[in-house]
Formats: sequence, C-alpha cells, structure tokens
Amino acid sequence: MQTTFNPEQLSDPAIARSNEILRSCVHCGFCTATCPTYQVLGDELDSPRGRIYLIKDMLENERVPDARTVKHIDRCLSCLACMTTCPSGVHYMHLVDHARAYIERNYRRPFMDRALRWTLARILPHPTRFRAALGLAKLGRPLRRFLPDPRLQAMLDMAPREVPPPSRNDRPQVFSADGARVMRVALMTGCAQKALNTDINDATIRLLRRHGVEVVVAKGAGCCGALTHHMGQERPAHASAAANIRAWMGEIEGEGLDAIVINTSGCGTTVKDYGHMFRNDALAAEAAQVSALARDVSEVLEKLDLKAQAQPLRVAYHAACSLQHGQQIKATPKSLLKKAGFEVVEPRDAHLCCGSAGTYNLMQPEISGELKRRKVATLEATSPQVIAAGNIGCMMQIGAGTGVPVVHTVELLDWATGGPKPPAVCRDD
Repeated sequence: MQTTFNPEQLSDPAIARSNEILRSCVHCGFCTATCPTYQVLGDELDSPRGRIYLIKDMLENERVPDARTVKHIDRCLSCLACMTTCPSGVHYMHLVDHARAYIERNYRRPFMDRALRWTLARILPHPTRFRAALGLAKLGRPLRRFLPDPRLQAMLDMAPREVPPPSRNDRPQVFSADGARVMRVALMTGCAQKALNTDINDATIRLLRRHGVEVVVAKGAGCCGALTHHMGQERPAHASAAANIRAWMGEIEGEGLDAIVINTSGCGTTVKDYGHMFRNDALAAEAAQVSALARDVSEVLEKLDLKAQAQPLRVAYHAACSLQHGQQIKATPKSLLKKAGFEVVEPRDAHLCCGSAGTYNLMQPEISGELKRRKVATLEATSPQVIAAGNIGCMMQIGAGTGVPVVHTVELLDWATGGPKPPAVCRDD
C-alpha cells in the first residue's frame, strides 16, 4: 500500500510505525475470511482491510475523526485473527492501537459514550472498586428493564450471581517450591480476575509449587494496562504498565526470575508488547527485559514434568484469541490437557472470537451477543462435560451462555496432578 506521510509526520515514532505497517498491506483481503465482525455484519468497513483504509486516510490527512470512522474502529474486537491469516505480516495490532489513541485525543464522543468509558477505566482495573461495583450490580438487576442504554443492561447481565471473597494468595508474598526448586517466577495476579474468579490464581500457585517452582507475587504489580490501552487511553495504560515493570524489575535485580507467569492471555499479549509500548521511553530497556521474560502459564508448564493422573472427562478447549492469535500459542494447552489424561475436543471455527474482548461485550453488546451465541453453539456441539479456556474474559462470556461448566486450563491440570476438583465442576455434579 502506498502512503503519503510527509517528513514532519514521519518524525513522530507512532506515525513512522503505522506507516511501516500500512506499507506492508497488499490489499489481498485474506483477512476478511477470518474477521468475526465481517462475518457478522458483512460490511467491508468492518473488516481489517476496510479499517486499514479508514485509519490511513485519518492519519495521513491528520483528520479529526468522524463518527463513521470511530464506529468501525470501535467495532474491532482486536482479536488479531487477521494477523494469523495475513500472508504479508501486517502488524494490525499496533496500527489499530495507534488509531484508538489518536481517536481518544482528537474526537469528542457523545456524553453516554464518554461516561461509560470513563467509568469502566476507573473501575475494572481496580479489584476493590470492581468488587464493590459487582455488588451494586446485583442490587440493580431488578431495575434492568428501566435502563435506557443496552450497554448498561449488558453490564448488569455480565455481573456474576456470586462474587468470591478476596484470596489471601493474591497479596504480595513468596510461595516456596515443594521440594527442590527448579524455577523462580513472578505470578501476575491481574485485576478483574481477582474479583471475578479467585480459583484461577489459587490453582496456578498450587500447580507450580507442586512441580518445584517458587512463586512470587511482587509488591506493586497490578493491572497490565490492557483494558485502558484498548480504549486508546494511553496515560493510565502506561502508568499501569510502568508500575508492573518496576515491581518485576525489583525481583529480577534481586533474587532473579526465570519467568513472569501470566494466566490471563489478554494480559499476556499486552505484557509481551511492553517493549514496543515503551520503546521511546526512559523505561525502554527494563520494559524489553520484562517482555522477554513474560510467559503464558502453559509455556511454563510445558517445561515441567507434570505428574498427572488420568481424569475421565471430555473437555472442549476454547482457544482464546489473545492466546492463539496474539501470542501464537495454539497446541501447548491442548497437549498439556491430553497428557494429563483428559479427552480434548475442539469446536468448529475455533479461530473465531467468542465476543468478549476486554470491554467489548459491554460496549458492543449486540455484536458480542451474536458471537457468543455462535461460539457456545459450536462448543456445545462437541458434547463436552466441561469447557476449558485460558482467559477470564472468555470464561465469563461463554459461561453466561451455557450450562456446561467453564474452567481455566490450570484448574484442570491442578486437579489432575493432585489438587482439588474445580469448584465449577463440583457444582455440576
């Protein structure tokens, strides 16, 4: 694709990067075949190729974003299926992230949009606030039909019926390895996950310790920044990321770390991109070091000799987009489950998004709801006893549409290696 950015524009590192990405696109259209929003809406502007044209025009002409451009960029899930499909290696993630930041700086949204985005950015990344908001949502559920905006209704619908009490394991501390230590890792405990499902971090810690891993929950680490980053809010996103970088560098420069373990794949994709996010910042070297150590929990477990006892259970594996497309981790979680004795099945169109995508299911409930319906139908068609995923957002989204228990992959592996049966599976007994 030809571009016409002038030298002054190209002096901006963000524009220079977007120019590089735009010039790598050859208009082939392969991305349309795997784009979930194009599959649902059938509009070229709701495909990666269409959005690329909109972004190019907006950035080249330094144009104030119009409502049409914003609508189609907002409809992008950032599932990154297009990056897996693209034969030219177009790094769509960096391009759409830049477009969102540009829109955030230059476009005044309608009042309700601004209010919702402001609220989400100040609640979801903070577990204590989020936990309080979930409690209020339970009280507000009887008033759902009186709410004027479907997005407000979606927020009530997504709130779980029960909110677990905080886990002591999420506090800063060190968990010693059982037996001889083979690795020392930092566990990212996250933000929303700590309010929605404490079983995931608990299972991760037990599983790692059981196999000789010392686990550190670093003081000062928290939200990865993805939730605000994907809304174009660079300042809070970078502040969250910088806090993590400093917290983990304290451990790296102290007793050292073999890995930074992340059990929420959406967070993992972002942390692995810290090096790019901070490439022109004073923290560039430290950010690159953190990104190089970041690992999905399945990548770490693959290196350990898991001592599993077969569990006769048929597991439908849901591949989170941030794992299979964002991090290009496809076979590892399935291999781990199979080695642990589970019967693993996959749904049709496993490459397509479930519609969760961070705050997408709250901000775009109609499109998200259709994607959820399709994903649940393909998962249930495999006749599973349980559904496994590696991302809390996917788990909440799918769990809201099916009666089949939905658990994290680490919960099943923890159970198969001597840990407790996952609570969601117990409730189904």
